[in-house]
Amino acid sequence: MQVLSIHSRYQIRGGEDESRESEERMLRENGHLVDVFEEDNRRVARLGLFRTGLRTVWSMQAYRSIRSRLQSSRYDLIHVQNFFPLISPSAYYAARAEGVPVIQTLRNYRLLCTNGLFFHKGRVCERCIGKIAPWLGAARACYRDSRAASAAVVAMVAVHRALNTWRRMVNVYVSLTHFARTKFIEGGLPADRIVVKPNFVHPDPGVGDGDGAFALLVCRLSREKGIETVLEAWRGIGHALPLKIVGDGPLASDVAQAARHIPAVQYLGRLPASQVYALMGQATCVVFPSEWYETFGRVAIESFAKGTPVIASRIGAIAEVVSDGRTGLLFEPGNPRDLADQVLRLTSSPAALARMRDNARREFLDKYTADVNHRIIHAIYHAAVHRSPLDRLLPQSDRPPANALPARTLA
Repeated sequence: MQVLSIHSRYQIRGGEDESRESEERMLRENGHLVDVFEEDNRRVARLGLFRTGLRTVWSMQAYRSIRSRLQSSRYDLIHVQNFFPLISPSAYYAARAEGVPVIQTLRNYRLLCTNGLFFHKGRVCERCIGKIAPWLGAARACYRDSRAASAAVVAMVAVHRALNTWRRMVNVYVSLTHFARTKFIEGGLPADRIVVKPNFVHPDPGVGDGDGAFALLVCRLSREKGIETVLEAWRGIGHALPLKIVGDGPLASDVAQAARHIPAVQYLGRLPASQVYALMGQATCVVFPSEWYETFGRVAIESFAKGTPVIASRIGAIAEVVSDGRTGLLFEPGNPRDLADQVLRLTSSPAALARMRDNARREFLDKYTADVNHRIIHAIYHAAVHRSPLDRLLPQSDRPPANALPARTLA
């Protein structure tokens, strides 16, 4: 198939950028022709708040450019990875004008929540879910601590709900986990168009030895990621299992300062992927302490690929990805004592740790390889291009009974 991948690149590279690039490479390796229409969100500073706000709701530039691309080459579909803020939902309308199906991967909760996280002032917040116009997000300055910037996001959500964009213009939504899918359905997206396809790791980085005798934290250093919980836990864990922290973000200076005062905590800053994988392979465990509803948790499956178990918060999608007692351990989010207990529990049982290492690697091979992922995405693309019902791709509980009337085809 010939695919136009559409993406607004983040100002700070993260898991969403890595996942969509991996997907594009995987598709090309399997014979698909993939072109990219991309914006760079570093342009926001040059455009200014007013022009960026207008483009967030509707970007005429993106609409015209995407239509031109679709007219110049015969694409089977467009796959929107991230339209926020400079591309906007105008991408859908450009595709509809040219008769091209639209796939939208739901990598965050932007269609339901102003900051895309369901997280406000250190706590999970779902007060805007399902609202036609989530004005509370603007009043609270939920996006970038700016009422003006938040108002632009709210306007985008409200305008396109009024236009029924989310239901009329997207053929298939791709959720990364069943948990995230339920949230999008609660928020009003059509259940019969939301399929589940996880992220994957490619190429296979290979199994590590797990002989480094340290824990590893890899993430964007921001409050919703649970950084403070980890640092507090390691005040008690100390040299029982040293901790290495990799990443960058708004709390980087706080983490660097804490590492100078907490025994056995080392802050390494941002590292290239090859070095991160090497550390994952050596680590006793990877810590995933998020306190928001992650839509997936790419670091967890990267850890599984290296055969390293994950100690994760019992919240959102990550509690779906990590199987407690099998591929890792779960702890109460925001509870440093429980996190410390689970770390010490893991290190006190070499036999259980060895089993979890085997299970983690097996989980990767069963669910998160490129081959497995390609089979899923090829089925999604085929259904979208042929306007076929998605029954076979929906979770078992959402499939119609055998004697039901035929499902309606995609709009």
